Amino acid sequence: MSDTTRRTGSCLCGGVHFVVTGQPTRVGLCHCKDCRKASGSAYSAFAIWPRDVFKTSGEVASYGTRSFCPTCGSRVAWVGDTEVEVMLGSLDVAPTDLEPQYELWISRRENWLHALPGTEQFDHDRPDDGPAPEDVAPPAPRPLSDAVMHD
Repeated sequence: MSDTTRRTGSCLCGGVHFVVTGQPTRVGLCHCKDCRKASGSAYSAFAIWPRDVFKTSGEVASYGTRSFCPTCGSRVAWVGDTEVEVMLGSLDVAPTDLEPQYELWISRRENWLHALPGTEQFDHDRPDDGPAPEDVAPPAPRPLSDAVMHD
């Protein structure tokens, strides 16, 4: 896909919509306690895009750094100063062209899940991702309202 690829996503009820343009800088899986609790699953699958290619509309609420729809509770995105983390399951069209390049927190991975072939494996966070979420107080989230969707 080209750098002009446009992907749309939303929460379950459709109250929050977003668009990301271009290819993500990286794609991963995380098995940490926070991702497991937030997703209700054994791991989270996500992609990271530069902050400036992410646009959103709709009302959101947040818990720590995680933004979600206050109506249906669907996780929307984590918005940092330079990056945005989008859950692959929140994209409108399954991103079958995006394959994880790494796995985080494999020390918490279920025994019945096996390492993805060809991916980097990290016991905790990637070296440049900073300390583990449960090791630090969550920073104040950047409001999604700062990323207004334009037609």
